[in-house]
Amino acid sequence: MRRIPFRLILAAIAALLAPPFTSAQIGRQVNIPAGTPEDHALAAVTAAATPAEKIALLDKFMADFGKGDMVIIAAEQYVTIYAAEKQYDKVFEYADKGLAADPDDYNLAYSAFRAAQENGDIDHEFRYGLAVGDMVSRYKDKPAPEGEDQRVWEVRKKDTLASIADGVAYVSGTLFNAARGLADQKRQADLLERYSLAFADTPYAEPAQTLVADVYRRQQNYTKMNAFAQQVLAKDPNNIPMLLLLADDGTERGANLAQAEADAQKALTLIPQAQKPAGATDEQWNQRISVQQGWAWSSIGQAEIQKKNDAKALEAFQKAAPFLKGETFLLARNQYRMGFALLNLKRTPEARTALTQAASLDSPYKKLAQDKLNSLGAAPPAKKRP
Repeated sequence: MRRIPFRLILAAIAALLAPPFTSAQIGRQVNIPAGTPEDHALAAVTAAATPAEKIALLDKFMADFGKGDMVIIAAEQYVTIYAAEKQYDKVFEYADKGLAADPDDYNLAYSAFRAAQENGDIDHEFRYGLAVGDMVSRYKDKPAPEGEDQRVWEVRKKDTLASIADGVAYVSGTLFNAARGLADQKRQADLLERYSLAFADTPYAEPAQTLVADVYRRQQNYTKMNAFAQQVLAKDPNNIPMLLLLADDGTERGANLAQAEADAQKALTLIPQAQKPAGATDEQWNQRISVQQGWAWSSIGQAEIQKKNDAKALEAFQKAAPFLKGETFLLARNQYRMGFALLNLKRTPEARTALTQAASLDSPYKKLAQDKLNSLGAAPPAKKRP
């Protein structure tokens, strides 16, 4: 039985509209007492009439006070001015200085990300966009500050995350679409791999993970594909798409069959418990659940046929078929596999039926199934009743 590389096709996702920039309480809070020399120096920067004058005063501010938290304050001012002047190299220079002083400065990272996006600089876009994802992830896990009630902290944290939700969603969607549009598959996989871990709890994480694994699979880099899937499962052991992907790959290639079949079985137990994502219709969700169940059963059937347990394989393929209606590739592959299980069981007439079903569907299995039918010769004529 010949194998066809599997490629999961994702529906196109529209790019998100840019939200307005919002202030957030992620990152170190710097307070400058009123009336101090630092306060007067910054007030002079604000009052300056031209960007050149502002930069000159900021340079003096840094010369006089450029240590510790004052670096953060100055960096944010530099980035704002240079971004408006479209001096992107300077934006990135001072963004890096500010983030070195405070790696959790959300406003600074977001501003640098927008500047990189405006400049069409995908490398810096990902650099600062992934920094946003990482700092938000750290903030979610951050314990209450010393002396603050845990319940008060949780409320404050929730409010802060809500205030930047639109910005984070914009960064997430922009990075996903930028990487997905790359022609260089190696670079695409590298960027999406980093993206899917930094934005693991966003709606784009799952399609990004699937794309990464699929790129490695098409390149036949199974070691890297499995390593990536395991990395995702280490963070989320119940990630159904990754379990299904490992099950599909292992059973198709006959590699580590016991684990592959266990992954498919685990997916089957998790699928009924999965929560419908926001924005998905009942019809879309039910179709997705159905396909995942069929995919898991077809992988189990393939594992059994690899182990020469043809009767068990046939049972699994028969369970899979109704779930896969409407998914041409998966249904055609399942019926093609079923045909071989039936042939091994010497049930040739039923095998012809399954192979004919596979040959009737417009998929890579169409010709394979037809060739197998042709090799079987013409079906014997039906016996006439007396």
